[in-house]
Amino acid sequence: MMDTLNSRADVTLGALFLEFAKIGLCGIGSMLAWAHRVIVDERHWMGEAEFAETLSLCQFLPGPENANISIYVGAKFRGPVGALVALLGLTAAPLAVGLVLGTLYLRYPHPAVIQKVLGGISAAAAGLLIATGIKMLMPHRRRAAALFFAALAFAGIIFAKLPLLTVLVGLVPLSIALAGVMSLRAE
Repeated sequence: MMDTLNSRADVTLGALFLEFAKIGLCGIGSMLAWAHRVIVDERHWMGEAEFAETLSLCQFLPGPENANISIYVGAKFRGPVGALVALLGLTAAPLAVGLVLGTLYLRYPHPAVIQKVLGGISAAAAGLLIATGIKMLMPHRRRAAALFFAALAFAGIIFAKLPLLTVLVGLVPLSIALAGVMSLRAE
């Protein structure tokens, strides 16, 4: 089994746990921006294109995409144990923080203050998502088909207000069919 793994000495179980714990703790509002930063920019465990492909797969699979990313990256480098360790790293610290903050909120509720804090966090999270989306689009900027499907997905979600699942179910088969046709033409 070890032959199928992308074994790298720097991707230890400890590194997987710590880096995904950092993603879980820093990813206020959206862990995706932090996952990209850690996996691509800081640790170089994946390149831009591979991360974009991994994200596409992880968004399509059932469950939270960040959990799916942690499982994928952990399994890629350290097999099933790596998948479990990365997932535990991603979820353990935020769970502990959430339990503490939830308990404090129930004991000392201050709705006006909480609403302002959540509003600020929400705006920051939106900015992180937009920046990450643009950064992930950059490797595909010269691929007309990728830009076309990105624009269709954006329009479907933002302007037509379609649910993400509807957009995926509509666009995935079309993009696969187009890739197949383009592949046949290239031969």
